[in-house]
Amino acid sequence: MGTQKKEKERRVRQNDTRDSNLRVKGENFYKDAKKVKLLNMYKQGRAIRNKKGEIIKAADLQSTDAPIARVDPNRKWFGNTRVIAQDALSHFREAMSDKKDDSYQILLKRNKLPMSLLNEKDSDQSPTAKIVETESFESTFGPKQQRKKPRVPAANLEELMKSAETDSSQYEEKQELDSTLGLMGGSILDKDDFTQEAKEAIFHKGQSKRIWNELYKVIDSSDVVIHVLDARDPLGTRCESVEKYIKDECPHKHLIYVLNKCDLVPTWVAAAWVKHLSKSYPTLAFHASITNSFGKGSLIQLLRQFSTLHSDRKQISVGFIGYPNTGKSSIINTLRKKKVCQVAPIPGETKVWQYITLMKRIFLIDCPGIVPPSSKDSESDILFRGVVRVEHVSNPEQYIPDMLRKCERKHLERTYEIKGWSKFEEDESLMEQASTEFLELIARKQGRLLKGGEPDEIGVSKQLLNDFNRGKIPWFVQPPADEEKRTGEDKKAHYKRKREIKEEENDNNKKVKVDDNLG
Repeated sequence: MGTQKKEKERRVRQNDTRDSNLRVKGENFYKDAKKVKLLNMYKQGRAIRNKKGEIIKAADLQSTDAPIARVDPNRKWFGNTRVIAQDALSHFREAMSDKKDDSYQILLKRNKLPMSLLNEKDSDQSPTAKIVETESFESTFGPKQQRKKPRVPAANLEELMKSAETDSSQYEEKQELDSTLGLMGGSILDKDDFTQEAKEAIFHKGQSKRIWNELYKVIDSSDVVIHVLDARDPLGTRCESVEKYIKDECPHKHLIYVLNKCDLVPTWVAAAWVKHLSKSYPTLAFHASITNSFGKGSLIQLLRQFSTLHSDRKQISVGFIGYPNTGKSSIINTLRKKKVCQVAPIPGETKVWQYITLMKRIFLIDCPGIVPPSSKDSESDILFRGVVRVEHVSNPEQYIPDMLRKCERKHLERTYEIKGWSKFEEDESLMEQASTEFLELIARKQGRLLKGGEPDEIGVSKQLLNDFNRGKIPWFVQPPADEEKRTGEDKKAHYKRKREIKEEENDNNKKVKVDDNLG
C-alpha cells in the first residue's frame, strides 16, 4: 500500500468505492475532532517552549502576568441593590394581605419585593418581651416615675412562701396524675372515658408512619392537591391538619375539594355542602363511575386550567389525598375511563402511591388513605367513616344504637322491609331495647339463627354496618343552615326548592300510610 496520493490514484483507477473515511497509512490519523480534543487534554498543564527550550507560554497557574478582573469595577456593587421605602412596603402589605388567604387568587410569579414580609410572626409568638407595651419608659424611669420598687404578686415574704408552696403541691399532683395515666397507657381521656391507647388496635388504622410517609411524598411531588371528601359526611372526612400543613409549608400548591359519592345524598344536600365548602377552597361535586359519571368534565377542565397556568413546565402532577374508602382510586379510574387502580369497597386497598398518566401534560398520583389522630372522634365515628374493616371489629352490635340515631326510621323500614321495633325517638332510654328488637327482626326475616333459634346478632350487626358504609342505607349529615339573605330570582328558586322538598315528604308519608293499610 503506497502513500496517500498514490493510494487515491489507485482507487480511482480500480473504481474502489469503499468508505472514503477509511484511514490508510500515510494519512493523518488525528484529524477528527474527538481525537484532537483527547490529545489537547493530555497537553494541558505544560509550558510551551520554542526550539531553544525557552518558555513562550507559561504553564497553568504559573504565569507571572497580572490577572485580569472578571467583574467590571462599578460603584453599584458596593451599595444597596434592593431598596424599598416604608410607605411602599406598607402599601404592598395592605394590597397583598387581602389576597394571600383567598384560595381563588393564584400567584404564578413572585415579585422582586420580599414576600416573606407577609408572614411575620404575631406579637404573641415573639420570643422577645414587649416591656414598653406593658409599662412606658416615663412611668418606670426618669423624673416622672410612678413606682419605687418592682411589682411582685406577693406583698411580703410570707405570702410569697405560701404561693410557692401551693404551686409546688399542684405541680406534684399533676406529676402523679400523669404518671398514673402513663401506667394506664395514655395521658388524656377522651369523651368515651377511656384513653386512646386503650381502644382496639383496629381503630388506629391509617395512622402508621409508613402511610404518613406516603402522604408526604405525594404532597411534595404534586403541584395540585385534590382532597376527596365523602358527600355524606364532608366535615368528618376532612383532614384539617393536612390542610394547615399545606397552607403553612407549601403555600404555592393549589388545594381543591372533590365531594365524591354525591349520588348517595339528595341534590340539595350536595349543593348546600358545595356552597359551604367553597368558602374555604374550590369545591366540585363528583360521582365516580366508569360508565355513568358526574362532574368528570368539570374536573378535567379545571386540571387543564391549572396546566395552562403552569405553561413554563412540561407537565404537572395532581395528588389525591383523603380518608380511606372515600373513592380516590375510583376517581382516577373514572378520569381514565378504565381500571388503572385497584378499587374495593373496603379500606386499605391502596398500599403505596402510584403514578398514572392522564394526558401528555397531566399526571395523577394515587395515595393511601390517611386518618389524622384526634381525641374528639369516638370509635363509632371512626367506624362510620369507613376507616376500618367491619369483619375485624369485635362486638359490632354495640355500634348499632349510634347507627339508628344517624338513620331515619322510614329509610330502614323501606330498605329491610320490616317494622315494629320500639320508638326510641320519643324516649332515649328505649334505645337499647330498640336496637335489640331491630337486630332480632332482621335476623328472623333473613333466617340468620343460631342453635336454639337465637338470632345471630353479631353476623347481622356486621351486615348492617357494611350496608351503612357502602351506601345501601340512606343517611347524610345535615348541611349548615344557609343564613345568607336572598333577593329576586335566587329567593324564588330557594322557596321553590323548599316547596318541592315538602311535597316529597308528604308523598312519602302517604305511601307509608297506604302500606300500613295494606298490611
